[in-house]
Amino acid sequence: MMRIKVGVMGSAEDVTSNTDLQVTSLALGAAIAKQNVILLTGSTTGVVYLVGKAAHEGGALHVGVSPASCKSDHLERYKLPTDACDLLVYTGFGLKGRNVVLVRSCDVVLFIAGAMGSLNEFTIAYDEGKVIGCLRGTGGVADESEYLLERFSKPKGARIYRHDDPDELLALCLNELG
Repeated sequence: MMRIKVGVMGSAEDVTSNTDLQVTSLALGAAIAKQNVILLTGSTTGVVYLVGKAAHEGGALHVGVSPASCKSDHLERYKLPTDACDLLVYTGFGLKGRNVVLVRSCDVVLFIAGAMGSLNEFTIAYDEGKVIGCLRGTGGVADESEYLLERFSKPKGARIYRHDDPDELLALCLNELG
């Protein structure tokens, strides 16, 4: 039986000045590591990096989906880390193309904070009918998803959960898969 693939999308911005968001990111990574799931991320920086590093260090298999075409492109052009992933998939599709591959590869898509890139991932996940989890209290797309859906959505089959506790949010999403 194939393992469930959980994607984490969110802010790539530096969060060193936001201790609460750092703690929440690490808690989400730990929650993922406790499950028998595969973590997928955009192998990026910020909160996504913190989640991925914590999950990786907790024993989760972490697959990074890169916008780059090779390792040197990943490191030099995009300036993205490699140390939090067990495996990097080089799409060569740039940031927006990478987002499509990343989201389509996930069974569950979790959002923590997030700006425009995460908004792109959110709309893809919504259009693809994914199970979506939004970690409330982290800002950005994760907190604004309800407003966005009220204003702009048409039924697409996506199932959306919101919670402020990483373990609870992940449990809600995984339970949706059966």
